[in-house]
Amino acid sequence: MTDDVTSRARIAATERLIRPYIRRTPVVEVAGADFGLDLDRLTLKLELMQHAGSFKARGAFANLLGRRVPESGVVAASGGNHGAAVAYAARTLSVPAKIFVPQISSPAKLARIRACGADLAVVGERYADALAASEEWAARSGALAVHAFDQDETLLGQATLAKELEQQAGDMETLLAAVGGGGLLGGIALWHQGAVRVIGVEPEAAPTLTRALAAGRPVDAEAGGIAADSLAPRRVGERVFPIVRRHVERVLLVSDAAIREAQERLWQVLRITAEPGGAAALAALISGAWRPRRDEHVGVVISGGNTTAVDFAR
Repeated sequence: MTDDVTSRARIAATERLIRPYIRRTPVVEVAGADFGLDLDRLTLKLELMQHAGSFKARGAFANLLGRRVPESGVVAASGGNHGAAVAYAARTLSVPAKIFVPQISSPAKLARIRACGADLAVVGERYADALAASEEWAARSGALAVHAFDQDETLLGQATLAKELEQQAGDMETLLAAVGGGGLLGGIALWHQGAVRVIGVEPEAAPTLTRALAAGRPVDAEAGGIAADSLAPRRVGERVFPIVRRHVERVLLVSDAAIREAQERLWQVLRITAEPGGAAALAALISGAWRPRRDEHVGVVISGGNTTAVDFAR
């Protein structure tokens, strides 16, 4: 994957390919004061309302529609959201799917995968364990491997979110998005290429991109915390890294407590129940990790909602 100007044409072509199968998710514009922020305009992109409960459906359909799928079907490793998205896309397109997830995957995500009829295997403690098992299955079965973030088609699919949001809120100056393996952030950066200030947000307990930027290359990092089932691969993607290094202004770290607070605020203000990874980008604003100008138009991707009901009682 290159990040030259032809990439925007590829993203547009990908959007045309997948548009019949994905939702144009809504945005809601609120006053920052609603969230206790000194900010006039805050736009939330509600991608938790996407098919299968997260933005991952975009990359899943881009893979299944843009690549040749063998009779043995597809295989994916996931913390949960990517697996649910691939399972949903596979059911929609009548393709066999086998999904590997680690033991940390939430019950809500496991239920989504099972509901789509995919063959589900729970292996190991972390995403890296599921990935290794999926690679072994792909070698034995001949199934098409659909990577959660480090695949050209995945990046192009996730980039369609940025194109869509630009149409919905075209005067946005800054856009915050969560980072796990970097597929969402890389796709957003690939579309905007510096035209919008793009900020990555990742948990302190899973600083994959922060470690990579410090080392100058993807390296292994810790993989824990409250959002470990969506934002804690062992390392950021090889394809993602050069795009992010060139076009993402900075990467911020947020605590588990800040993520939890963002979840609670989303419920209190908008009655939106986001999963921890889905609320991580908003946590950067609420915690003060990112302090925009008052007159700055800021966008935040609420990227996923695959969670069981959350009890916010203290």
